[in-house]
Amino acid sequence: MTQTAEAARPAIRPRIAAKSGLFLFLGANVAAVTVLFVQAGVSQNVLITIGRLAGMYGALAMAFQLLLVARLPWLDRRLGMDRLTTWHRWTGFTILWTLLAHLVFITMGYAEVSDKGVVDELVEMANTLEGILRALVAFAVILIVGAASAKFARKRLAYETWHFIHLYTYAAVLLAFTHQIALGQSFAGSEPAKAYWWTLWLGAGAAVLAGRVVLPLWRNLRHQLRVTAVVSESPDVVSVYMSGKHLDKMPAKAGQFFLWRFLTKDRWWQANPFSLSAAPDGRSLRLTAKALGDSSAGLRNLRVGTRVFAEGPYGAFTTIHQRRPNALLVAGGVGITPIRALLEDIDGHVVVLYRVRSQADAVLLPELNELAKARGASVSVLTGPDQAVGPRGVMLGPANLHMMVPDVHERDVFVCGPPGMTSAVLRSLRELKVPSAQVHAERFSLAA
Repeated sequence: MTQTAEAARPAIRPRIAAKSGLFLFLGANVAAVTVLFVQAGVSQNVLITIGRLAGMYGALAMAFQLLLVARLPWLDRRLGMDRLTTWHRWTGFTILWTLLAHLVFITMGYAEVSDKGVVDELVEMANTLEGILRALVAFAVILIVGAASAKFARKRLAYETWHFIHLYTYAAVLLAFTHQIALGQSFAGSEPAKAYWWTLWLGAGAAVLAGRVVLPLWRNLRHQLRVTAVVSESPDVVSVYMSGKHLDKMPAKAGQFFLWRFLTKDRWWQANPFSLSAAPDGRSLRLTAKALGDSSAGLRNLRVGTRVFAEGPYGAFTTIHQRRPNALLVAGGVGITPIRALLEDIDGHVVVLYRVRSQADAVLLPELNELAKARGASVSVLTGPDQAVGPRGVMLGPANLHMMVPDVHERDVFVCGPPGMTSAVLRSLRELKVPSAQVHAERFSLAA
């Protein structure tokens, strides 16, 4: 790495800058909501007071949730969709529990004041107060979405089904917002309070509209991608080449992925995440996928000329996070696709460890070897049974990893592969005390 490249890096790591900015934004808004709550005044009934505060924090969490799923490029490139999706999941639990607390404490508080049963009070409020019924419907929708997002359900649902159910969250947000307008004490409390909530909600909505609708439409109208070739890499792996207009202006980097829709009559509604398997060169894009399901297997039947709608690029698995002069790239199975692209783009001396069950499974290996030869990198193919990457496996354990790459502490490490392998490598790196700032892992996790 040259001194010029080193100096060009920002003093604050991009991931730290994005995390700090995001949490400072959240903290400032928590403080603002608390101040608005105090200014609006507390109820003489403690339960009602607790319920109102829970409702306001729930509303803030819903607005923050919209920001997390907006797929804003600045955040995504620095934090990665997998990290944003993890935060999205925990924010979803926060929404569920704060709104449940809001419903329970408000209902119990008014039941105590009116000396009625809790159920009778809830029914009366739904029948007499504007916005209560909308709030109950919104809460029911959030419960359904939460159930569909639980691990046991998520594993059994196709991505398209889960995504369709998740989209109802936007309806729940709209219903909750109208409920807040109708009955929210902070809305009625003062003009500054109204201005704050309107700004917060409109800003969150604008972020979603920009990141999820306007930007993808603009990029696809500008670039007009079409399939130019479909190449079989092995019996169960296929590469799809695409070209379009002004691809030199597309802000894609090696290591990123897109959500691809191939606009045929039987595939247009399917969106699947596939990494770029070659660094963008301004003339074409390439993805390489393994036939793990009907959608992936159908790629080999695509015709040249098929229109492509691509959302992205997404992901923080790029050289923007490289901090050390040299790098170690660890791939497992078809996780080699972003690693192969990174090998073209990354600085310094590079070591590639490619973990597969057998030599026949090492797709793109000729390209890897050719690239490695051209830039003086080292490629090692590690073969063996799957058990070798599990919790008791040793092939990528700390001792073997250190033996194969003695200077691993002095390198950035990029890891992409099956969950078991990725977890094993990350565990080994922690045991070797490789600084976390030098460790980068790609996990495909998508928020609706």
